[in-house]
Amino acid sequence: MIPYCGADEHFYCDGWSGSPPDGWKIEAEATMFKMIWTAAMPAADEAPEAIRIGPEHASQVLDLAALTRPGPFGPRTIELGEYFGCFEGSRLVAMAGERTFAGTLREVSGVCTHPDFQGRGLARRLMIKLIRRQMQRNETPVLHVMSSNESAHRLYQRMGFSDHRESVVRVISLR
Repeated sequence: MIPYCGADEHFYCDGWSGSPPDGWKIEAEATMFKMIWTAAMPAADEAPEAIRIGPEHASQVLDLAALTRPGPFGPRTIELGEYFGCFEGSRLVAMAGERTFAGTLREVSGVCTHPDFQGRGLARRLMIKLIRRQMQRNETPVLHVMSSNESAHRLYQRMGFSDHRESVVRVISLR
């Protein structure tokens, strides 16, 4: 793992328990739900005003991710798939995008809203946009949510995601 993780970086591990390898330490451990979309395709794009996020938005994206902590998020995360944002003027206030994919499974990721703009359904609307786009490409939307984030877990269930499994997630780093 050493070539893939520098001294100031973290390595995220799913479904692994036991002692860390020599020279590594466990920074955090929790459980998360892996969820899969089981509902029909959403009827409409609920965020037609959303803007495709690009390199010109990188500093705002990183600031919003640092503030809201939507999971592992680095400087190049937006290069892993489509990311869309809701803006108030030129200010990014909510975003959602894609990260991992395996076969036809495509992860909805980086879902977050600035605290000043929560409760308006912005992140949910962005997710619906992504879910429609994925399903139009014959992909199946999936996501991960920390077990402790009960309100997000309930929201995702109401939207049409079902629990696939719950697993341990760890964050480790070099000593």
